[in-house]
Amino acid sequence: MLIVHHLQRSQSERIVWLCEELGIPYELKTYQRDAKTLLAPPELQQLHPTQAAPVIQDGNTILAESGAIAEYILTKYGNGKLTIPPTADNYADYLYFLHFANGYFQPALVGYSTVLRSGISRDDPSARFARRNFEQALKVLDDRLTKNTWLAGEEFTAADVMSVFTLTTARLFFPYSLAGYEGILAYLQRVNQRDAYRTAMAKGDPGLSPLVSAEKPRPIRL
Repeated sequence: MLIVHHLQRSQSERIVWLCEELGIPYELKTYQRDAKTLLAPPELQQLHPTQAAPVIQDGNTILAESGAIAEYILTKYGNGKLTIPPTADNYADYLYFLHFANGYFQPALVGYSTVLRSGISRDDPSARFARRNFEQALKVLDDRLTKNTWLAGEEFTAADVMSVFTLTTARLFFPYSLAGYEGILAYLQRVNQRDAYRTAMAKGDPGLSPLVSAEKPRPIRL
């Protein structure tokens, strides 16, 4: 059976959610962060050289990196669900937003947050550049979601599964407000109404209320 190793309060929530949306059998193993370092515990770190989650085991296969895991599960177990076929007009949209979070949005968020924490003046060129990238990522998402129900169009897909973490749980570590981004906020309410999302969050992160509102959350200290 497919085993999903999930570090609580991390992007591995994507894989738990993906499995729930697909309705496939899987075994969930959850791990808590170290109270001081916030890193994965040793028993999770030893599973893969990255020492981070998510990690899956499927027979003799061990795989890390949420994007790679999502594609592996979709290809091997998805039976065409949550994807867009290459013949569809919105195939390129699906591919773009499938990779948008890890390829652009998350690096922009981490980069901007790192600059702010470094004490660099917000007028410094590097700070302005980092802020521009982060705000541009939010604008891309908000514009898209103002005009479409889901990121690939009118159909929920794996592109949504890959994107929501950076808009929600990631804000515990890199706090930011979503005030003014009405397209994103309405989208997060739609996500929060999905049974598979609520089930995945309850299984993987019991006690954590999904951060689907505009308010800037109190941070978990790194």
